[in-house]
Amino acid sequence: MHLNWQNFLIRNWEPPDREIVAKLISQVLAEYGLGWEPEGADRDVLWVEEYYLHRKGEFWVVEQNQQIVGTGAYYPIQRGHQAVEIRKMYLSPEVRGCGLGKFLLTALEKTAASRDFRECWVETASVLKEAVQLYEKYGYVPATGVETKRCDRIYVKSLDFGF
Repeated sequence: MHLNWQNFLIRNWEPPDREIVAKLISQVLAEYGLGWEPEGADRDVLWVEEYYLHRKGEFWVVEQNQQIVGTGAYYPIQRGHQAVEIRKMYLSPEVRGCGLGKFLLTALEKTAASRDFRECWVETASVLKEAVQLYEKYGYVPATGVETKRCDRIYVKSLDFGF
């Protein structure tokens, strides 16, 4: 998968991306006072093949000038109805605020819908204010059942793209 948007390339994760992606996500988490959890909530970043690729999910990286500046992913879950969980949507500070988050989220949703998934779930933390605003602005509604320790919010959205 390759998508171009403005001066960004969104592509499938590849094994050489592992350390760069882990560093990016840990830096963004630290920016918001959240811890990197390689044995917990962030184990999936270190084991993308197991958590995403072997489970019919996808993990994407966002490049600008051949540098990884963001990530976004989803994988099927047992919650809800034909559902996926949107995961690991992180953007470097220098690329926030230009609409990339909205584009990435919509692309993940459309891809999931084209694979016959009907719901997207997402967990986040209140301190990730931009993420909370993005999800609420684009149709995600609060739900219950947060499973990740560092998260205190969970949202769900029905996918209806007419596929």
